[in-house]
Amino acid sequence: MLSQQTIDIVKSTVPVLEQHGKTITTVFYKNLFEAHPELLNIFNHANQSRGRQQTALANTVLAAAKYIDNLEAIVPVVVQIGQKHRGLNVRPEHYPIVGYHLLGAIKEVLGDAATPEIIGAWGEAYEAIADAFIGVEKGMYEEATQQENGWDGFKDFVVAKKVEESDVITSFYLKPADGKGVPSYIPGQYLTVRVSIPGEKYTMIRQYSLSRAPREDMFRISVKREDECNPEGRVSTFLHRQVNVGDTVEVSAPAGVFHLDTKAATPVTLISGGVGLTPMTAMFEHITGRQPERPVSFIHSARNPQVQAFDGDLREMAAESEHATYAVRYSETDGFLDRNFLESRVLDGSDVYICGPAPFMNAMILELKALGVPMEQIHYEFFGPAAELEAVTA
Repeated sequence: MLSQQTIDIVKSTVPVLEQHGKTITTVFYKNLFEAHPELLNIFNHANQSRGRQQTALANTVLAAAKYIDNLEAIVPVVVQIGQKHRGLNVRPEHYPIVGYHLLGAIKEVLGDAATPEIIGAWGEAYEAIADAFIGVEKGMYEEATQQENGWDGFKDFVVAKKVEESDVITSFYLKPADGKGVPSYIPGQYLTVRVSIPGEKYTMIRQYSLSRAPREDMFRISVKREDECNPEGRVSTFLHRQVNVGDTVEVSAPAGVFHLDTKAATPVTLISGGVGLTPMTAMFEHITGRQPERPVSFIHSARNPQVQAFDGDLREMAAESEHATYAVRYSETDGFLDRNFLESRVLDGSDVYICGPAPFMNAMILELKALGVPMEQIHYEFFGPAAELEAVTA
């Protein structure tokens, strides 16, 4: 239990964190990796190089300061980040290292303004926050390990099949190298994949949505190939060009808080842009195949037919289900999804799931709000570190 004095001191730093938060987290990561380069085996290098991880951490630290007197308010954030940590194999022993360098970065950036009282209060607050993460993640590790066909950490999987779904998206069917089955998961969740790329000093990790409803024998991920000159494209290019049937990758158990509520019977609207259709395809397949009486509308936006994956599969699923519809709009010829296109396709009273680039999700949320859809019925997923969407706070 934090003292009132500690709470007051931490909350007093909110204006400073609003102004200098990203500078602090940038210094933090620089110092952390200089002292512990082995942690580069855990972190996504692309998110680091583009500053997204620094921004995400700054937002988390700021939220912790604002709600230090009511940490229950940030439990959803703790759970979301905890799922990513479990997928990345972040362990309790990492937290003291992070705390040491975070406090050091605060001192370095703020200088004399970081008084012993402030550093002491933040040290106590960090311990409380770290304990919350460790407790939540302990339960997640236990669940991943104890479920049928579950495991702890990373496990070898063999590429059983590789399918080119479009000009830019390829599917990888992954089977456990030990011959066992795979655990179930909730449509919308993702896998964390770790690869060793020739010429790279550290392993690289990416998280890819599971792109079909659960099966007992293997997983499927569907990966968009990014520009290899782009830091985000290093792993996807390697997978597309160099990983083939029979090759092995390391995988941690399915994770993620963005997923279909499979126990509900309420209508569902799925809205995706680009490769954001991958978790939606798993949801759509689940509903049409296992909840056929549940109304579902799938609305997708792609640049053109050549880059879109699963169009034939999705049309077939919709045709075979009395309560399912599927519509796609190609931005190069038809324009972007707009309110008129959405209005007749968003189901009344539905839970709406959105996945795609951040600008796309912003636009969709604004249109949905204009159509009267309550925010509590809108669910969305980021590929990479979570960020704040303007449409959510508007």
